[in-house]
Amino acid sequence: MIGLGLDGYDPDSQHDAAVAFRIRVVAEEQHIPQHQHRKGQLILALGGAITCEVENAMLMVPPQYAVWIPGQVPHSNKATPSAQLCFLFIEPGAVSLPDRCCTLKISPLVRELILSLASRTREELQLPATSRLVDVLFDELLQQPQEHLQLPVSPHPKIRFMSERMAEEPAEWQTLAQWAHHFAMSERNLARLVVKETGLSFRRWRHQLQLIVALQLLISGRSVQQAAQSLGYDSTTAFITMFRKGLGQTPARYVAGLSRTSQ
Repeated sequence: MIGLGLDGYDPDSQHDAAVAFRIRVVAEEQHIPQHQHRKGQLILALGGAITCEVENAMLMVPPQYAVWIPGQVPHSNKATPSAQLCFLFIEPGAVSLPDRCCTLKISPLVRELILSLASRTREELQLPATSRLVDVLFDELLQQPQEHLQLPVSPHPKIRFMSERMAEEPAEWQTLAQWAHHFAMSERNLARLVVKETGLSFRRWRHQLQLIVALQLLISGRSVQQAAQSLGYDSTTAFITMFRKGLGQTPARYVAGLSRTSQ
C-alpha cells in the first residue's frame, strides 16, 4: 500500500511534476508499513501528527510542518488518530529539494498552494493554470526552513532496540546506566556506541527522543503535567525547560500556536 487513504493509488504510474492528495486518517490506516516509490514525497500535517521512519532516522511533525522523503527511500508512516494530512508527490528532477529526509516548517502560502493542487481533478492537472501554480509552489518550497524534529537512529540492533523501547516506555528507561546494565556493557562503551551510530551524546539523543514523544502526547490532548509524568519527569518545570530548549517555546505556547495556525 502506497499511502494512507489513497485506495491503492500508485504515485509512480503518472509523470506529473506534482500531484497532491488531502487525507483524513482512519483507525485501520494509522500505520503504513515500509514502502518506497520513484517520486519524492512531502507529507504535510494539517491536523494531528505523523511520524516517518527511515533507515537512519525517525522524523515526527506536528501541524504546519512536513516530512520530505526523496524518491526511492524506504520509509514507513504512523499517524495519530484522525490526523489530517496532505501528500505531495514530486517527480524526480522537478525541483531541487534536499537529497536526504528532513522536516520542513511550511508557510501558510505553501500550505494553501498544496491544498489548491490537491483539490484539482485529473483533467485540471493538465491545464496551464495548474502548471503555473506548480511553478510557484516549487519556488516557495525551496525557501522553507528545515527543522530539527528527527531522531537519528541506525540499523544497529542495540540502537534500534533502545529507540523503540524508550519511545514506548519513556518513563522507565531514563539513564545510560540502565541501558549499560541491560546490555551487560560498560557505560563508557555504550556511550561511545551511541555517538558512533547517531552522532549525538546519549543525553542529547535521549532529549531529542523525549521531544518527539512529548509532541505526540501534547497533540493527542495530554496536558503539560501529564506529558511530563509520562516522560518520567518529577518536575513539570524541568520538562518545560527541556521542551523550550529544543523548540524555543514552552509546551503550552507551542501547542497553542499549532492550534491557531491549523484553523
